Amino acid sequence: MKIMIVCSSSFYDKIPVIQQKLLDFGYEVILPNCYDDFVSHEDYETKTKEEYVEFFKKMYLESREKISKTDAVLVMNETKEKNGIELKNYIGASTFLEMYEAFMQNKQIYLLHEIPDNLLTDEIKGFDPVLLHGDIENIKR
Repeated sequence: MKIMIVCSSSFYDKIPVIQQKLLDFGYEVILPNCYDDFVSHEDYETKTKEEYVEFFKKMYLESREKISKTDAVLVMNETKEKNGIELKNYIGASTFLEMYEAFMQNKQIYLLHEIPDNLLTDEIKGFDPVLLHGDIENIKR
């Protein structure tokens, strides 16, 4: 089975442990966009409007292509701190869009943690994700 890891870039430092566990279980792992060539939010600010639009267009299309080659996506929805506020089981806009793309392509969606309680709760429930309760061993093989 091929699994793509999707998450906020804030969690990229946690990917190697999850990736290794998936590899140990015999899965092929596809890593998130920009994982090997990280682009910070400060980098966005230096782009012209045209460069900014082209960058995101490229990222959206790259995600679509990667997802098309997978059987499932694993959403690493960890707790994120932003401006002194703790965001439990965080799923950002780009990750949500990748979940939507996986849903539209009829791919299995796994959430590492519970569905966050926020503006997108109902939509995420509608994707019918499998909740792993923090343990990737709960992925059905």
